[in-house]
Amino acid sequence: MTEGVSQRILIGIASVVVIVAGMKLAAGIIVPFILAVFIAILASPAVYWMNRRGAPTWLAVILVILLTGGALMGVSAVLVQSFGEIRQDLPEYQRKFDEQYAKIVEVAGSRGIEVPEGIGFNLIDAETATTLIAEGFESATALLANGVLILLMVVFILLEASDFPDKVRAVSKRPDQSLGDLDFLARQVFRYFFIKTLTSLGTGLIIYFWLLFFNIDYALLLGLLAFLLNYIPNIGSLIAAIPGVLLAFITQDIGTAIWAGVGYLAVNNVIGNLVEPRVMGEGLGLSTLVVFLSLVFWGWVLGPIGMLLSAPLTMAVKIALQANEDTRPLALMLGSGKYVRQMAAQQESGAVKKSVEDDNTE
Repeated sequence: MTEGVSQRILIGIASVVVIVAGMKLAAGIIVPFILAVFIAILASPAVYWMNRRGAPTWLAVILVILLTGGALMGVSAVLVQSFGEIRQDLPEYQRKFDEQYAKIVEVAGSRGIEVPEGIGFNLIDAETATTLIAEGFESATALLANGVLILLMVVFILLEASDFPDKVRAVSKRPDQSLGDLDFLARQVFRYFFIKTLTSLGTGLIIYFWLLFFNIDYALLLGLLAFLLNYIPNIGSLIAAIPGVLLAFITQDIGTAIWAGVGYLAVNNVIGNLVEPRVMGEGLGLSTLVVFLSLVFWGWVLGPIGMLLSAPLTMAVKIALQANEDTRPLALMLGSGKYVRQMAAQQESGAVKKSVEDDNTE
């Protein structure tokens, strides 16, 4: 018995390793498909809403795709244009940074504080910065190029959505449970992305106007980055603050950089620690540690898009593990404290109900 269990565990681990390795190798194909699935989940309520008001499915899908495509193309266009301009302005920013740092060294020296002069020139390495900006430019260009493919997949997913339950019933041994799990996943993902989109939009707009008030270059790009990176749990908002504060220091002065940092800190604390938890509640039912580890894992497997989608992807894995009795303990390990308590209460309730039924039978 023990040997059989050990063999199943080893086979399961080997299968996971093979699947993860395959996903990493095929990330270029998998990422557009995953994006299309999540966009379709977000767009499906709008399609159903138009269906209920008499619009045919094909018309509802076309309208949703036009709106989604317009937003995707607009974001990509801003990224492509901004990264191209930054790449041209980088030498001038390097010069201004050296001047600002020299002033800090001079002021510190006049007050008896020794600051190594070489440090400032190493904080911004022109070659490294150029490489990072070029990668960002290529990523934005790739997103723009793949946009048509992603939207086409969204179209086919939405058109096939009405037939999907019948297909699940035809192939699943427990169709009701499978459809229930899929419906729960879709509702959770939609709720997560809807709330996250609203809070990220608020974050991006506030950061944009805050930086615009201080006349900091590329305020629109920095606001857009704050909007996009806010989807990354835990560290996304911190990453978004770095270029904003750095640009404020380069183009203005250290005082403006401090005020820019205060703005980022205030917005992220209010929205991230007060607004989001109050509106989202337990979110996707994942523990904080699992959310952080999933960020690292999916980022390694699928790249930047994997980081953006790390929380809902992990939620999908948790629901899949929860559906099988053998893997249900793993789902409990991924869940938050509230989720574990709810599952324990359900199991206890089920045990009590079964005991009562047995007593009645006797």
